[in-house]
Amino acid sequence: MKRLHVHVAVEDLPHSIGFYSALFAARPAVVKTDYAKWMLDDPRVNFAISTRGRQPGLDHLGIQVENADELQEVYARLRNAGGEIIEQGQTACCYAKSEKSWIDDPAGIAWETFLTTGESTDYGDGSGERGPQVAHEKQSACCAPQAAPIAVSSACCTSK
Repeated sequence: MKRLHVHVAVEDLPHSIGFYSALFAARPAVVKTDYAKWMLDDPRVNFAISTRGRQPGLDHLGIQVENADELQEVYARLRNAGGEIIEQGQTACCYAKSEKSWIDDPAGIAWETFLTTGESTDYGDGSGERGPQVAHEKQSACCAPQAAPIAVSSACCTSK
C-alpha cells in the first residue's frame, strides 16, 4: 500500500515537533537533531520536517511504496505524466537508504517516488539530492531541488 510523503522545512525543530505531535496526536517515529518523521496511518502519510530546507514551508511531496512491484507501478505513472524524470537508483537521504526517482509537477513542485530499503546513520552525503541535471539547477538542503518561482497574475484573486 502506498503512502503520501510530505516534507516541510522548519526553522525551530523542537517547537515544530511539539506542534505536529499535538496536531497528529502522536510522537514522531524518528527524531534527529535536524529532522523528525511521523509514519501515520490515519491519514496514511510519511510526514517529515527538517531544518535543512532552503526556506520554511513545503520542501517536496512524494509517494512512498512498500515493495519493488509498487515502485515499478509508480515509475510507469511518472513516465505517463511526462516531464523530466531523474532516476537516482539506490541512495541515502533523510536518514534512510532508498531507491528513488524525481519529477517536477507543472507548478514546479518536486515529487519524489521511493522505496525505503533501510536506515542510514546520517542524513546523507548529497547523493540523495537531485543534481545539476535538473533544469532549474537549484537544490534544497534535503533531497530535492528548490521549486522554480511561479509568477502570479495580478488578475487572480481580485474582487470586482
